[in-house]
Amino acid sequence: MPKKDKYTLGEKTQRATLELIELLMEAGYQEKFKKGVVLGQASVKLDLIKLIVRLGQDIKAIPTNKYLSLEEKLQEIGRMLGGWIKSLK
Repeated sequence: MPKKDKYTLGEKTQRATLELIELLMEAGYQEKFKKGVVLGQASVKLDLIKLIVRLGQDIKAIPTNKYLSLEEKLQEIGRMLGGWIKSLK
């Protein structure tokens, strides 16, 4: 990421990713009836990360090949998170 974007988009992405990891770890230790709320928060955080990454690609801060790799990984995380949420219902 270019230096001018590293301290804005880069830091925001990093912070949101760490918050997502925290939420996922928290959900792993919650009782079943509380997991849904925490996983819902994690899903919102994942959507935010996807939006930031897409914005980074749109303003050419993230090269296309890295964007495609990141997007593929984010989609996989989304499928896993969706499966976890679905299993609670």
